[in-house]
Amino acid sequence: MTVHRCRWANPANPLYLAYHDHEWGVPCHDETRLFEMLNLEGAQAGLSWETILNKRENYRQAFDQWDAHAIAAYGEDKVAALLANPGIVRNRLKVRACITNAQAYLRMRAAGLTLDSYLWAWVDGQPRVNRFKDGERPARTDLSDAISKDLGKRGFKFVGSTIIYAYMQGIGMVNDHDPDCFCR
Repeated sequence: MTVHRCRWANPANPLYLAYHDHEWGVPCHDETRLFEMLNLEGAQAGLSWETILNKRENYRQAFDQWDAHAIAAYGEDKVAALLANPGIVRNRLKVRACITNAQAYLRMRAAGLTLDSYLWAWVDGQPRVNRFKDGERPARTDLSDAISKDLGKRGFKFVGSTIIYAYMQGIGMVNDHDPDCFCR
């Protein structure tokens, strides 16, 4: 029996297949994973998702398992260590964005908002199931534009509309699986 997956799922990479089969498009409500994915999507800007996925465990180790309190307190020594770490993307702006995002996230939490409640309110708690033809997924939408703009006002970095749409797909706010994909 042939298993049909989205055309983008690289069959040569087991991590990529596991990500497609068990995470992409699956509604996520776990705060740590929501924070992790927001930062990983930002790290992916200008690169392939496969590059970031292959470095995901390195990111978890380098960024204290995505503990926002620890990341928010990073100083110059930690930034220098991260920029010397070959296991992650060593881009100063992206590394600093993770720190800035941790600080913005903690302000959000102090105001009584979780990423889960904030994000899922944009879709009334239910994933949007899109009906695009194979390969016709948009890079951004009016909704990703609005979320991007709002996150920017809240102090988050590397949250452009295209990044946010990919994030929405990754955390299951939208289901853009191909029509013949078994995950549909």
